[in-house]
Amino acid sequence: MEDSPLKLEKWLAAIWMIVNCKNGISSYEIHRELGVTQKTGWFLLQRIRLAMQHGSLEKFSDEVEVDETYVGQKARNMHASKKAKKIKGTGTLGKIIVMGALQRGPKGESKVQAKVIKATDRQTLKDEVEAKVEKGSTLYTDGHSGYDLLDAEYGRLVIDHSV
Repeated sequence: MEDSPLKLEKWLAAIWMIVNCKNGISSYEIHRELGVTQKTGWFLLQRIRLAMQHGSLEKFSDEVEVDETYVGQKARNMHASKKAKKIKGTGTLGKIIVMGALQRGPKGESKVQAKVIKATDRQTLKDEVEAKVEKGSTLYTDGHSGYDLLDAEYGRLVIDHSV
């Protein structure tokens, strides 16, 4: 709602409409009820749905931990025929990559977000961190070289898991 040319009363009415309609609502309904254009109704609908999905449109700030993991079946638990088809290199092949971010909070009031990502290359990791974390925050990562591009924009601290 910040920096929006729409008045707060339009936002609140749209939120009320979306929350109280159990079968969903279209941008055309918002357009007709609030007297805005259909494009504005669509904009309101997308922003409110995003805020409801994440609990907020705000990015993480202050102290944030970021890491990624591979999720999937262990090769040793697979049948030999499936193992031969799926595992052709390292144990990460064929697994889903999940990136998690944790904002440290006082007294257990931390927030966590997790997202499936397509790769762990530098650009993908940089884009995902920039989408979730305010610049200038303290960022805790592991020694993965994919996070090296973030050093200039964040106060990055590297955690050495081997110690």
